[in-house]
Amino acid sequence: MKKRLFLLTSLLVLLTSCGTRAPHYDYRELAQAALRLDMDIDLKDNHRLYIESAQWIGVPYRTGGTSKRGVDCSGLTSNIYRAVYHKHLERSSDRQRTENCRKVRKGKLEEGDLVFFHNGRDKRRATHVGIYLKDGHFIHASTSQGVIVSQLDEPYYKRCWMQGGRVK
Repeated sequence: MKKRLFLLTSLLVLLTSCGTRAPHYDYRELAQAALRLDMDIDLKDNHRLYIESAQWIGVPYRTGGTSKRGVDCSGLTSNIYRAVYHKHLERSSDRQRTENCRKVRKGKLEEGDLVFFHNGRDKRRATHVGIYLKDGHFIHASTSQGVIVSQLDEPYYKRCWMQGGRVK
């Protein structure tokens, strides 16, 4: 018994003295985010991205808006990027595409990449932007529904797809 106690104590001292710590997860907050986003959040996912994104769900759309009282698509991506990645993004969809990102093919999208869409008329200019989450889902500010999660394979987003962008 003393030998086991000594081994357990020694192991505990070794683990705490080398400075390694298990990451701290707030599982209640993650569970709430998963429910609000209507998606599973895995251990390997960027928890800060999902928690921050979930806090924006349901915020109404407001042209030029940058707050939780009302936000447009580039305001949403700017706010989430500042909170999660501590990066500044331009305040228009097309400038985020041309000045903040390098192009990424749809099949190579990763969590946190930006997704850009045109309006169906001018196919050379991004008029809408969202943040790719995973499994074809992205968060964005819809003009009709406010901040929501949509899927890239929905007919409108398939037709108006422009490109993915990885922030530099």
